[in-house]
Amino acid sequence: MTERTLAFRTPPDDIELVHDLLDSLFGERADVGARDRMEFETALVELVSNVIQHAVSTTAVLCRLVVTVDDEALRAELVDTADPPGVDAGPREMPDAFAESGRGIALIQALVTDFDYERTASRNLWSIRKDRALQA
Repeated sequence: MTERTLAFRTPPDDIELVHDLLDSLFGERADVGARDRMEFETALVELVSNVIQHAVSTTAVLCRLVVTVDDEALRAELVDTADPPGVDAGPREMPDAFAESGRGIALIQALVTDFDYERTASRNLWSIRKDRALQA
């Protein structure tokens, strides 16, 4: 198992920190297929971007991201100190082509095996899991 942890605060930190973490991780895990990597990275960047963009708090939002890769799956757990997001993270369909918002969670769900959210101990806990495709 390979793991990376990132602590950041928003503002001022941005999504580039996540790209750097994933570049480092996948540099060490060349066995991860291109499609698995692309789908997981897209879902994770969408999730973290949404937290950075939409998180509400009276102070800076503190975040902790843990990403792990093993032979079965890619996983990420994001904990943030923002107020509850007030969104339903349950299964959903992609909105119609003319909708101006609402694609983020639907996109994440389309790209990963599992997507979960829970509010616990005054923190938001987001997790995604992408089962790895069998390599030929």
